[in-house]
Formats: sequence, C-alpha cells, structure tokens
Amino acid sequence: MALHVFVAMPYGRSQNIDFDAVYAEYLKPALETAGFEVFRADEEERAGDIRTDMFQELLLADLVVVDLTLDNPNVWYELGVRHALRAHGVLLVQSERAYQPFDIYTDRKLHYHLKQGRPDPDHLEADRKSLTNMALTTMQSRNERPISPVFRLLDGLSEPAWRKLLVTGNNEFRQVYESWHRGIEIARKGNRPGDIMVLAEETPTWALRLEARRIAGTALMKLNQYQLALDQFDAAIELDPADEHNQRAKSILLGRLERHDEAREVVNALIRQHGNSPENWRLLGRLETEDWVQRWRLPDSSPESRREEAGRELPQLIQAIEPCMNAFISDPAHFISGINACTLRHLQIHLGYVLANPASLPNLEGGVIWSCLAALERQPDDYATRAAWAELTILFNPPGAAEKAWREAVAVANKDWHALETSRQQLLILRDLEFRTQNVETALAVLDEEIASLEAPWQARRVFLFSGHMIDTLDRAEPRFPALQENTAAAAIAAKLDELGMGEGGEQDLAICGGACGGDTLFAEAALRRGCRVHLHLQFNEADFLQASVAFAGESWIDRYYAVKEHALTRIRLQLDELGPPPKDSNPYVRNNLWQLYTALAHGVDKVRFVGLWNGEGGSGPGGTQNMVETVRRYAGRVSIIDTRQLFGL
Repeated sequence: MALHVFVAMPYGRSQNIDFDAVYAEYLKPALETAGFEVFRADEEERAGDIRTDMFQELLLADLVVVDLTLDNPNVWYELGVRHALRAHGVLLVQSERAYQPFDIYTDRKLHYHLKQGRPDPDHLEADRKSLTNMALTTMQSRNERPISPVFRLLDGLSEPAWRKLLVTGNNEFRQVYESWHRGIEIARKGNRPGDIMVLAEETPTWALRLEARRIAGTALMKLNQYQLALDQFDAAIELDPADEHNQRAKSILLGRLERHDEAREVVNALIRQHGNSPENWRLLGRLETEDWVQRWRLPDSSPESRREEAGRELPQLIQAIEPCMNAFISDPAHFISGINACTLRHLQIHLGYVLANPASLPNLEGGVIWSCLAALERQPDDYATRAAWAELTILFNPPGAAEKAWREAVAVANKDWHALETSRQQLLILRDLEFRTQNVETALAVLDEEIASLEAPWQARRVFLFSGHMIDTLDRAEPRFPALQENTAAAAIAAKLDELGMGEGGEQDLAICGGACGGDTLFAEAALRRGCRVHLHLQFNEADFLQASVAFAGESWIDRYYAVKEHALTRIRLQLDELGPPPKDSNPYVRNNLWQLYTALAHGVDKVRFVGLWNGEGGSGPGGTQNMVETVRRYAGRVSIIDTRQLFGL
C-alpha cells in the first residue's frame, strides 16, 4: 500500500502567491513520484467538519509536508500538533522569505522557486526532484534521531499508541479502519491465515502496517507455521526496530524453529537494551527451558532414562530457573514467571537434587500463590490466569482440586485450540518425567476432552496451486489455448499431477485454483478424480465471474463449472465475501493470485507445488499467469510449467 502524506499549507492565493498552483504543479507531482498518496484537507469532498479529517491526517499520516513560505497561523498550528505527537515524518518546504522564525531557525528546510507567484518553470523539474529525494530520505530515516524538537529535547518522551489517536466521531479513516479490522477478526476466528496475510498488506493507512504484521504473525504462529510467522515479524521489525513485542515474538519463533543460539541472542540484546523487563527475563527462561527439555526428551526413551538424562542436565535446568526468578523478582505481579520457577524447582527436587537454599522455596511458593490469587480477582475470566492457577494445583493440591481448577480454566478458554494445546504440551513435560503423575493425568484428561470437542486447524498433506490460460475467445488474434486443444491440455495436466504425486494423500491433499474455463476447470476436474479437496477462489461474485470467465466459451463450460462446484469435495471461496472489497486502485486479479498463494503457503511452504499452463508470455493485463508464476517463485520456488507453445505447437 502507498505511503500516505498530508500537506499543510495555505489555500488559494495569498500575498500574491498561488498556493493551489504550488500544490498542483510542485508538491503533489513530486510526492506522487516518490510513491506517496497525497492528501490536502480541502480536498475532502464529504460534508462535515474539515478539522476531523485534518487531525486524523496529522496524527496518522506517514509524512506531513509543511509549507512555511508565509506565517499562516493554521499551518503553524498543524505543525505544532504533528511535532507534539509524532517524533518523525515531517518535511519543511518554503520559497524565499525575509526572515526565519526562531522556533525552526535551525531546522532543515527545502527551498523551491517562484516566478510571478507560481512555481518557476525554469526550476520546476529540479525542485520536484529535490522534494522527491528528500521525502524518500525522510522516510528511510524514520527510525533514527527524532525530527520533532519536542521529542528531541524532552528526554524519555514516547509517542502515544496510534490506536489512542483515532479521532472521535464519524470520519472516513475510522470507517475504513473498522471495516478492515472486522475482516481481520473474521479471518482469525475462521482459522484463515491466508486471508490475514492478504489483509495485512492492505492496511487502510500505512500507520496500521505494524499491527497488521503482528496479527498475521500471531495467527500463523497459532497454526504452527513458524517460518511464515517469522517472516511477518521480521517485516514488523523492519518497520520499527525498537519495538520489544516484535523482538520477543521473533525470539519465540526462532526457538520453535530450533535456532536456539539466534533466539538467545535476540533476548540477551533485549535485556541489555531494556534492563529488568520481566517479559524479557521470562522469555529467556522459556528458551533455556526448551533447550533443557530438548536435551533429555530423546526418541523412544523410557521414563527412567528421561529422568536420568534430565538430572544429568542439571546445569541447564539451573540456567532455566534463574531468568524466571529474575522476572518474578523484578515484578511480583508477573506470576507466570514465578510459577515457572516454582515448577522447575520442584522438578529439580523430583530428579533427586537438593536446592542450594531450601528455605527459599516456601517463600517463593507463598509469593506465587498470593500473586496468582490477586490476578484471579482482577481477571477471573482470563484463560492464561486460570491455567496458571490450575498448574499450581498440580504442585500443591490433590487430584480432585486439580480437576476442578482445570475445568474452570477450559470453561473460559473461548474454544482457543492453540491455547489449550499449549497448556497440554506443558503438562506433557511433567508426565514424561513422571512428576505428580495422578494430578498430571487428571489435568491432561480434562484438556484432552476439551480439545477433542474442538476442530483443530486442518492442515493439508500437500497443496497443489494452479494458474493457466483460459480457452481462447473467438476474436483472439494470437492463439494461446485453442478450444480444439482441450484434450491435449487435460492429458498434460493429468500427467504432471501424477508426476507430483497428487492424490496419494486422498482428501488430505488440497487443490487451489480459480474457476475459469480452460486450465482452471481441467485442473479442478483432475484433482477431484484423484480424491483431493478443491478450493475455487473467485475474484467477483459468482454471476459476474461466470459472465467474465466462463460463459463466452459456451454452455458446456458453464455445466462443467457447476459440476465441479457441486462436488462434495469442492468449496467456492468468493473474494468479495471473505476479504471484502479491494482497496482503492488495487487489481482484483492480482489480489486473487496473492490470496490463492498465501492460502497455500499457510499450510507450509514446503508443501506447495505450483503448476502453470502457460505460454511464457505476459497477458493482456495484470493478474494473469505470469503474475502468479513470478509471485510463487518469490515465495515458494517450486514451479512446474506446462509450456503451451510446445504442447500446442504454437
């Protein structure tokens, strides 16, 4: 999505300067060349209070360009609002003026030339180029030293979260944002990470891109797609390298990918930079615990050998306990870290090793119990808090109390399969070491019962993605897919799918394509014959799609479309229903390609096989097979092309 720039400047003609001409001939073209979507408050056509849109732009625009040629009070006011709430993203321009106001005397300003009150034609090209370059440079340096003198001089001042800066009332940005966020929530609840990945690239303003990447990364993490999730958080870190949340998420994902040294370095850097943050200490404890578990949880090992090996790795266990203790000491309200430390201490005793300071354990237990009970008073319906208390009952209470606590926890889990499975994995560590066996088995029975009642996110064994030419229209000058070559194409597609092993997993294999006559239909029919699930992604509502992409080839293709649609293994996915209307100036065909690809990748990059029926040339517009091939190669790389020039002898 394009960066968004708001221009603060006088309107109309003032002191013999035509500022509308300055905007139209100099500012707007130069900024559009830099890739910005340009907005000035007087361009808003809707009825209402112009200040509402002006404030929203000043707060959330990626860049604010301020023309200070004249001492216009409105312009100075707008500059002050931006400086007060945003540390970066301000560019000052002006023509010649007799003096420089003290407040901005030392600030860098870009000068442009006027002639008879309009941009000087002799300098206009050079002035535009300078503005384009400075706008790009300003955005590239957005994570460096603050531009705003307010943030530069007031040490420790932080920008408010963008969500707190949403202007009240009914304004265009709020409407667009709320519509976009509804789409994200629907996709998240429907376990559709591919949809989320598309929507993450369609934020209604660039200010939302950080949150969008977080949402996409979190959803992918919950589906155990750790590499794709890491890609999302890496993109978020590129946008804001100082954001601790994204760095912590990256460390967790590196740990899940068994890149423990990299994960540990990320956390150690956070601790060095931000001191005694309990979240960072807790994360280090988590990584050290995962490392400890990995050392003794060996394939086909017996409980006795696991306990023996876990005991031998006592130094690593101590390494895991210490950061958990640091987190709890730095913030006693951080009860989860305290529980982790307490559980690991009890495991140390269970494995036959005495504590260096046995008297400290009762103190820790008392502090953790008090902290957790206080949290339950504050948030009784929070699953993480309930699960933490239930974990404590395993340490201190009889099985009946443990069962009651875990049933109370799953009752507020809101059918969050991932959260329940995470708790289950923690309990399996205790079971593998035969720790408090009866309590652990009781708790696992409750979790297993709840998880069994939910539908786990379905994952395909293999995903086959297709794009290819439609049957040629009668008036097509240069043939790509003549109707008489249908059988030849069908045989080639079938042979390629057999070569790639489609159908070996039955309904566990997924085929994704459009629904157009020609290649899409032949591919879908072949997939159904092999017992695969088929998802047809349509860029328009069904009636419009059939008219544009099927009906011109004849009634027989319409009948075949409906035969595919009505098959029990087929699901029709309509872009407008599931993703909502495309953003302004976006191409629905390109969007559909990206949607299909992201849906495929969400099952695992290594599972995706792309098949293209293609002549190797560009189509009549964006969004065709060439676009899909280029996009797939950028993300996955496993591409099989059936060259129609050779196949059809064209």
